[in-house]
Amino acid sequence: MELSWSKSDKAIARRAYDQALKNANEEILTHHRNHPVTSIDDIWKLEGQIREWRKDLGSIFIYSYSKLIFIFCISIRRGWLDLESLSGLSEPIYERIRGIVQS
Repeated sequence: MELSWSKSDKAIARRAYDQALKNANEEILTHHRNHPVTSIDDIWKLEGQIREWRKDLGSIFIYSYSKLIFIFCISIRRGWLDLESLSGLSEPIYERIRGIVQS
């Protein structure tokens, strides 16, 4: 069933999406700050990680209302967002997200 996004829902969703993406990017940066490159092997390992992270985030963060429910669920499960960030969304949208996250 397709959900309808009100103007208010769209504003809340945009803020939450931006925050989740920011937190995902910060997680990557923190990882690299904590794992300095000290050898050529570290560089090659880092290159592989960067490719994987970019591919992973690129497949998740596609701003489309038909995908936002799943983007938010993934973001909550990965710790990039919490349910409180979505408070104010209309009841059907919020409950769909909450139901998926809690299953």
